[in-house]
Amino acid sequence: MKNLSLVLNIVLLVAVGVLYYLHFSPSISTSSAPASSFDIGELKVAYINSDSVLEKYDYLKASAEILEAKSKKVEQDYINRAQSLQKEIEAYQRNVNNMTVGQVRAVEEDLGKKQQNLQLYEQSIRQELMNDQSKLNRELYDRITVFLQKYGKERGLHLVLKFDTTSDVLYGVDALDITQDVITGLNADYASEKGTAKEPVKK
Repeated sequence: MKNLSLVLNIVLLVAVGVLYYLHFSPSISTSSAPASSFDIGELKVAYINSDSVLEKYDYLKASAEILEAKSKKVEQDYINRAQSLQKEIEAYQRNVNNMTVGQVRAVEEDLGKKQQNLQLYEQSIRQELMNDQSKLNRELYDRITVFLQKYGKERGLHLVLKFDTTSDVLYGVDALDITQDVITGLNADYASEKGTAKEPVKK
């Protein structure tokens, strides 16, 4: 069950990897002219600090809280089931000397099935939480790239880079840093859709 509790603890760290795909992406053209006529001297580039975006994006915070609540709920359910089974095993061990061979066989078979069912349940809820996390990562990537495409077109950008310790961008002047604009815009979009849109990740 330790793996289950780790799923939510690493969600923000794993989500950082989502922005890896933003490296040299999206490539936004503001001209209808063919690529061969593009003047490289007109290239307009900006970058975002992905760690800051993930830390301050309200959508991610809300989604992580939902996943954490779900994780705690299913983990407690698993603990309750495991404790109930343990009590049955202890009761069997106390009474085994007073049972017939047939009774022993029947109880052991029943306990074995319950142990298998508990293992299957653990696997299913772990997989469900991993699926929820993957869904969140996809939605996070989609939301950020869609916003950057709109933002880039409005400001005539051709390229938006990701800046963090894993990227190839080692330096950028502050004038090219659009991190705060992106955070503000993403949160504004999320605030406007709250109350009318579905929760980002269902329980």
